[in-house]
Amino acid sequence: ATRIGGLDTIAEDGDDIVIGCGVTHTTIVNDARIIRYGQCLSESCGVIGGPQVRNTGTLAGNVAHALPAGDGTIGLMALGGEVEVTSKDGARWIPVKDTFEGPGRSVIDRHHEILTRLRFKRQSVNEGSAFHRVMRPQGLCLPIISMATRLQMDGDTIATVGISMGPVGPVPWFAEPVAQSLVGKTASDEHFRDAARIALEHVSLRTSKYRATEAYRESMIRTWLPVILATAAQRAGAMV
Repeated sequence: ATRIGGLDTIAEDGDDIVIGCGVTHTTIVNDARIIRYGQCLSESCGVIGGPQVRNTGTLAGNVAHALPAGDGTIGLMALGGEVEVTSKDGARWIPVKDTFEGPGRSVIDRHHEILTRLRFKRQSVNEGSAFHRVMRPQGLCLPIISMATRLQMDGDTIATVGISMGPVGPVPWFAEPVAQSLVGKTASDEHFRDAARIALEHVSLRTSKYRATEAYRESMIRTWLPVILATAAQRAGAMV
């Protein structure tokens, strides 16, 4: 894909930011348009592997591998991102959240289709996004939990919100029940703590020797989901 024209570039198409399948994580991290219009994606791609991995790995590969906790995937999902799937019969766009069938299993037919592009709607002036990854301190480890959010304000109240996280089950989770609980409410610490409580009612956490105990991961959601929601609200100009 890196040798096919147009698939290694980032472009603006109307209200969309379009990312070719050959675009590396490093390119996304440093792109001014993504930092401005989809900051949680830049942040999520910035924690993947080390510099060498980010210099060669792609967001498209992160999504296509359908892992339950792909960091770039988590960031793109929160933005309401879509992927373009192309075959000999043409191309179609699919919401990222609908591409997962299970751990490592995607709806994309790897024998007949390829993921060619990704896109998300640009954030407006009253929107903000944020990402956080909890991991072991030595780095280059599997994430204990990753969370991202995109939040749009209408005056003092939350108009729309997207929340994603993983690993909290066999596939990355687009947390619609949590988002619905926040719409129409003010951006406050109280409401954000309540959102974390609702999230914990829907996730499927387990103890893993490679990640952490169930109790610790639960604590991390309770601690960090309110933080990223508050950060996104601050970036949207709703909190000081």
